Amino acid sequence: MTPAAYALGLLVAALGAKWIAARLRDLLAVGAAYKAKVLCSALFVSGLDLDVERADEVSAEAYRALRLFGARVDRERRRVSVSFFGWGERRAVLRPGYGAALEAGPVALLPPPPPRASTHRADAPWPAGDATPTAPPAAVARVLKDAFAEHEPRRKRRTRAIVVVQNGKLLAEAYAPGFTPATPLCGWSMTKSAFAVLLGGLIGEGRLSASSRGLLPQWAGPGDRRADITLEDLLRMRSGLLFSEIYSDMSSDVNRMLFVEPDAGAFAAARPLEAPPGARWQYASGTSNILSLIARRTLGERDYPDWPRRALFEPLGFSDATLEADASGTFVASSYLFATARDWARLGLLMAQDGVWDGRRLLAEGWVRFLTTPTPQSPQGRYGAHWWLKLSKELGGQTAAAARLPADAFHALGHEGQCLTVIASRGLVVVRLGLSIDISAWDHAAFLDELLSALDAPAAPGL
Repeated sequence: MTPAAYALGLLVAALGAKWIAARLRDLLAVGAAYKAKVLCSALFVSGLDLDVERADEVSAEAYRALRLFGARVDRERRRVSVSFFGWGERRAVLRPGYGAALEAGPVALLPPPPPRASTHRADAPWPAGDATPTAPPAAVARVLKDAFAEHEPRRKRRTRAIVVVQNGKLLAEAYAPGFTPATPLCGWSMTKSAFAVLLGGLIGEGRLSASSRGLLPQWAGPGDRRADITLEDLLRMRSGLLFSEIYSDMSSDVNRMLFVEPDAGAFAAARPLEAPPGARWQYASGTSNILSLIARRTLGERDYPDWPRRALFEPLGFSDATLEADASGTFVASSYLFATARDWARLGLLMAQDGVWDGRRLLAEGWVRFLTTPTPQSPQGRYGAHWWLKLSKELGGQTAAAARLPADAFHALGHEGQCLTVIASRGLVVVRLGLSIDISAWDHAAFLDELLSALDAPAAPGL
């Protein structure tokens, strides 16, 4: 071997070792952070009674590797610490009213949430309250029962809650053991859709418009074409910003944003353009957190922390909802709204009613139509503005059952099979929450198809 070849070999080995070390560092950092954050939210926001080492959320199927990360729970401080045999410890802590946040640098002190002034009445029929509904039709009850059955033990569905609303009334609901109508659960990317609804209030007040541009001071430099990005571009996932949405890559933008960086919105806003604004559709969670940053700038530090409660949770009578904020105090609009299944259904009913609630218009007129109008740049027009118009392949979106769904159906969809479907032509709102780690285990199209058939079935004699 020549000296040059030997030197080249050493260089390649050194670079390879450096690459491996960087990947290992990212794996440990993201793995520990994911487990700490998920456990902290599950324990202290959802109020679940979990074995922190064996909980499905951090140990089943694709999450088996997380068993190697040890977790310690400080219930007094409401903090969860996770490390890999003592290495790379990450901590998540609960801030009352703002959920769990990873301690990525200093954690912002946020104002205490004010006392709730909700119109919610526990003894009133849904949606004004949470009185227990009457028994559903037998055919509907059978469909719901089957939705909790596990037909493939190696590919579990883990359905946790289902709520069915018809013509504004709570028709049927069911819950897995350990879950109740009062259990707030994470919607993951359904949060994006909820946040788009929230923005409809600011649109109605004239504080923002879909055509607004020059949205952030970070984009105001000479020649910075990011200043051309409109609010509509962000809502329709066509900002043109470079953002890798690859969860299996521990160093991807989405993993860094959610589990490493202290300010999700600022991190996403700092990404460069890779395409002209408005020209190309690319699903990117970072855009939702940029929208959250824009809302924070629009509302100001005094009004922003209490905005979700004032603008959405209280007017709709949510019983228990938390939009979690990151360490900087920016709401994580891409991922972290926790709400009960009944509260998620309230959100769907608001959409079904064109943004009107109890006779009062909460969203700008035409906003629901805007959110559910296809984005031309999205494949087959499957996406609107932070709402899905078609189900994904993994959720049965390319099946005969999906083809039979009413044409006006639209959806909020999230990680692990979270689904909120609105079919206004049938007066229907359907919520399904679960832990389908293999998302294809939950065929939402088939479930909706069976439910619609059950609703069309004649009542049994004597009922």
